[in-house]
Amino acid sequence: KKRLIERTIMDWEYRLIRLYVQICHYYRRDLWGYCQRMSNHSDLSFSDEEVICIYLYGIIEKRRTIKDIYDFTHNHLLALFPNLPSYEGYGHRLNQISGVFIPLVSQLQKELPTEDVLQSIGLMDSMPISLAKAPRSTSAKVAPELANKGYCASKGLYYYGVKVHLLGLRRPGRLPVPEYIGVTPASDHDLTTFREIQPYLCNRELFLDKAYADELLKQEAKTQQNLVLWTPVKKKKGQRQLQVGDQWLSTAVSRVRQPIESLFNWIEEKTGIQSASKVRSYNGLLVHLFGRLAAALFIMAFSS
Repeated sequence: KKRLIERTIMDWEYRLIRLYVQICHYYRRDLWGYCQRMSNHSDLSFSDEEVICIYLYGIIEKRRTIKDIYDFTHNHLLALFPNLPSYEGYGHRLNQISGVFIPLVSQLQKELPTEDVLQSIGLMDSMPISLAKAPRSTSAKVAPELANKGYCASKGLYYYGVKVHLLGLRRPGRLPVPEYIGVTPASDHDLTTFREIQPYLCNRELFLDKAYADELLKQEAKTQQNLVLWTPVKKKKGQRQLQVGDQWLSTAVSRVRQPIESLFNWIEEKTGIQSASKVRSYNGLLVHLFGRLAAALFIMAFSS
């Protein structure tokens, strides 16, 4: 029992140290440029690297709010972060460096596993991130620079927030590896977002849901980019039931693309990204979205 306790202590210390070292590496190589300060009175005795590390480690340890993350750090990790500021000060520092999390996600994507990845087969879908659900979705005004009101058909839900769009490369028997991650307002149609990245996708097959079904797009993609788009078959107006062949095709496509849904569920389980009701500003939304995506990617890249 004593050895088990010692091993548990070593495991969390190792995870925290590994995370901190990795953050320092990215910061010194690239991220520092996104944390520039113009004030002559900036106090950096508590470093940006520590700010980032504490937030990501808190998410990894399933602390779902900044307050929970701060209290956990203050109560259990103060010896490692002796210059931890007040809760208000820590929250202010997080918002100050909100722009660092987007390039951090890009850096972590380069660390993702490549073994058994099928470069020619992609899976794409979107996930709603709710700042406010109905009926509050109509009156919500947080982060209007990015968020607005939209509808999630799979959940039958009107909400105020954003969408995370993800294109993953298939790994048989395992979670897909995220190749493209984007964020749009909740009202943006999935097909509109896909058209923006379509020119960069060639010589592969993509498995998508019904929202991406567009016969003209499929023909153009195949002719111009050797890009084959597979989607479930939509019923025609007035059609009660699909023909047997269309039913089979729809089932087959859904089975192939199921891992992208599993990936979204895994990200939600690890980070709690879908509930953003505590967000109060645009910078806070950036921290919430890309900080949690960064935490998920770190787990995926370095869990071994």
